[in-house]
Amino acid sequence: MCLGIPGKIVEIVSNDLGMTTGKVAFGGVVREVCLAFTPEVEVGDYVLVHVGFAMSRIDEQHAQDIFDALALLEEEEEFAADAGHALH
Repeated sequence: MCLGIPGKIVEIVSNDLGMTTGKVAFGGVVREVCLAFTPEVEVGDYVLVHVGFAMSRIDEQHAQDIFDALALLEEEEEFAADAGHALH
């Protein structure tokens, strides 16, 4: 199973090799991402990123749904950790 993380494109540039890359924001952290598989994207679009490559363009609601699901998983993980500490 692959995990794609949604991010928002904040800048698009061409590198010295002529490959399109972009700066993508992931909840306050900005990383450079290869946009070769998503030539249609524009600044402000959301993309699903896997291992440094934007795999597809997604709409903002889909991105928010993923953020919500990840937050829920984090809450459940914290709850399980707290419950484990309570047993000891």
